[in-house]
Amino acid sequence: MRALLISCLFFAVFSVQAAELTLEDFARPSQFLEIEISPSGKYLAATSRSEEGNVYLNVIDIKSNKIISVRHFTGRDSIGSIDWANNERLLITLVRDIGALEQPVGTGEIFAVNADGSNARMLTGYRSETEKDPAQVINYLPDDDKYVLITTSTPNRKGSFSLVKRLNIENGRTRQVARAPMRSSGMITDNNGVARMAVGEDQDNDNEMVMMYRKDEKSDWVTLRRYGQRDGSFLPIAFLADNKRVVGISDIQTDTKALSVMDPETGKEEILAHHPKVDVTPSFSIEDGFLKEVIGASYEYETHEDVFFADVKDKTFSGYLQSLKAAFPGKKIAINSATRDNSILVLTTRSANHPPEFYLFDTKNNQLSFLLNGRPWMKSELLAETKAIIYKSRDGLDIHAILTLPRGVEAKNLPLIMNPHGGPHGPRDFLEINPDAKVLAQHGYAVLQPNFRGSGGFGRSFLQAGYQNWGTTMINDMTDGVMHLVEQGIVNQDRVCAYGGSYGGYAALMSAVREPDLYKCTVGFVGVFDLNLMYTDGDIQERKSGINYLEMAIGRNQEQLDAQSPIKHLDKLKAPVFIIHGEEDRRVPIIHAYRLREELDKRNHPYEWLVKEKEGHGFYKPENNVERWQKMLAFFDKYIGDKQAAN
Repeated sequence: MRALLISCLFFAVFSVQAAELTLEDFARPSQFLEIEISPSGKYLAATSRSEEGNVYLNVIDIKSNKIISVRHFTGRDSIGSIDWANNERLLITLVRDIGALEQPVGTGEIFAVNADGSNARMLTGYRSETEKDPAQVINYLPDDDKYVLITTSTPNRKGSFSLVKRLNIENGRTRQVARAPMRSSGMITDNNGVARMAVGEDQDNDNEMVMMYRKDEKSDWVTLRRYGQRDGSFLPIAFLADNKRVVGISDIQTDTKALSVMDPETGKEEILAHHPKVDVTPSFSIEDGFLKEVIGASYEYETHEDVFFADVKDKTFSGYLQSLKAAFPGKKIAINSATRDNSILVLTTRSANHPPEFYLFDTKNNQLSFLLNGRPWMKSELLAETKAIIYKSRDGLDIHAILTLPRGVEAKNLPLIMNPHGGPHGPRDFLEINPDAKVLAQHGYAVLQPNFRGSGGFGRSFLQAGYQNWGTTMINDMTDGVMHLVEQGIVNQDRVCAYGGSYGGYAALMSAVREPDLYKCTVGFVGVFDLNLMYTDGDIQERKSGINYLEMAIGRNQEQLDAQSPIKHLDKLKAPVFIIHGEEDRRVPIIHAYRLREELDKRNHPYEWLVKEKEGHGFYKPENNVERWQKMLAFFDKYIGDKQAAN
């Protein structure tokens, strides 16, 4: 009954039904991004995204079914994560958005507020009255309602150390309890709250990562391993219940990332789960707010799969997940949060063809109750269908891709939009709802999202095969995907365009340069068009680690940079161009768009132009995305639409 009442409240306040999906429906922000239940089960904390792009917080009293507080931040400040520090107090990590296509950047600020909105205080960061250094929480200390453990380090100070401190969540005062002999980018504690493992950059060599360990709080830190940028590594996640072994993600013994357990005393690893084609991620049981035991693993290749281990101690929690998996076949399931006694779990389900839905699972009564749909107006039966495909590159690699096809139309002789992802190294396209792909498919276009070499998730060698090949073999992989669909009869070779954002915008233009007779038009959204500018403009080159990345990813050789910059080869281009950018883009500054426009003007080459002020690396405002889609669809219709097919 409790879940039913909450559902009614949420829908009454937030939901608007839609008979047909419009561009406005796709542009509309999700009503809820994350929902966390308080340890006692009294409150739900939910985050939502405003039309301006900021994430804000709602706190709902479950018994009264009322929103009792709302917390907004202004400007580029937004919410990165929310967690209950005790039954009444929430901790919020702040981030700064740089655009819809990039992950927000953490500011190191931790903000605390009570459920009812009282006693709001910035606990860490430059706006704090007490702890001025940026910080991150490493242990919420479930048995201590007043303190959490954080790590701090002075930014941009060579030779600085990460300090472990107890943070008073009421007044922001701190007390140092440990120090790591380096600036750690990741530190984990054991089950007693003692910081015992740290991973961070080497003080004297930014291109090398160091993993350090100590046996107990009185022991000295020792170096376990060092990793170069191209080496395999072990990323620690948590100490197991024995407080001796550490579970983590590792590609030291395998090419793809495996789930493994390390004994820090011996350095030996035992692989628990591994897939030869894709990375795996762990599934944990939860007890008293802690990760208790590794009970399985998941991966995504042709479909999303979950594997559960037979020889686990916490068979009860494993049973919960297995029964939920059976209840939602074909969907990804995630446990968002739980009460302290695990009596109520909050979970989400989602897939490439179903918007996220939130549920409450009463474990004592084995009862599952629907809570809400993150996008209730986006009906699954109205969405174009998305699936994974595998094809061969011209040099024999298996290339994974996401294909979205128009609903209610035979998959034969269709017009195609080739849509590469951004990044490019690390990100990949998953079986999830992509608004661009769904919009284009709804209007009659097949959409191919290739996970070309250089993409993350398919192994270290696959990732590194893309280094310094942005405009060569990576582009070949995209073209090979298009031709695979042509050979299958799904796509009409004479009706193909390219569209992408960030690196995808680069790849869309470079593909049209490399294959001038294949692509009939190309759209570059906040795209990189001159690789040389990446060393002089934008925020990547402002950091030493950013320069290191660029030298690895695109190199320093001038001849090579020019050879792989599409702006240097526009004389080969036949396809009309649509340039879309945000004036406040700091990741890929608008100079890329201006330079491309200048060069196209010199050649009297056809192009269209859309620039939005107050938008960054990707558009947040719904009306701007609606306009972008309207003009993109008109552009595609002009060159490969039904009228072109009839001619």
